[in-house]
Amino acid sequence: MATWDDVRRLALALPETTERPSYDGAPAWRVRDKPFVWERPLRKADHEALGDTAPDGPILGAQLPDLGAKEALLADDPAIYFTTPHFDGYPAVLVRLDRITVPELTELVLDAWYARAPKRLAAAHRAGEA
Repeated sequence: MATWDDVRRLALALPETTERPSYDGAPAWRVRDKPFVWERPLRKADHEALGDTAPDGPILGAQLPDLGAKEALLADDPAIYFTTPHFDGYPAVLVRLDRITVPELTELVLDAWYARAPKRLAAAHRAGEA
C-alpha cells in the first residue's frame, strides 16, 4: 500500500511542483501555488459526520477535474475513496492512503496535478515537453 513517501516522490516528480505545509501545518503539494494533493486529517465535524465509518489511518486529499470524476471514484471503490460534508459540491476526494496501491496513487496524483496545473503547462507535460 502507499505511503507519504510515495505521495512525495510522485508529486515532486511533476513539473513546477513544490511541497509546502498547508495552513494547519500538514504537507501539501502545489503546482504554481495551487494545491493538488495534501494530507487531510479528519476534523471533529468529519468524525461526527462519518461516525463509526471514520477511518483511523493516514488520509490524502486530492483535487479532481470535476464532480463527475469525484462521483466515479466514490462509486468505484468506497473502501479507498470517501468524502465528508466539508467537500460537498467541491471536486476533491479523500483517500485512505494505507489502502490505495501505488499504481492507483500514481494515476490519482497525476490526475490531481492536471486538474490544477495551468493549461499550457499541462499540455506541455502531456506532449512530453515539460
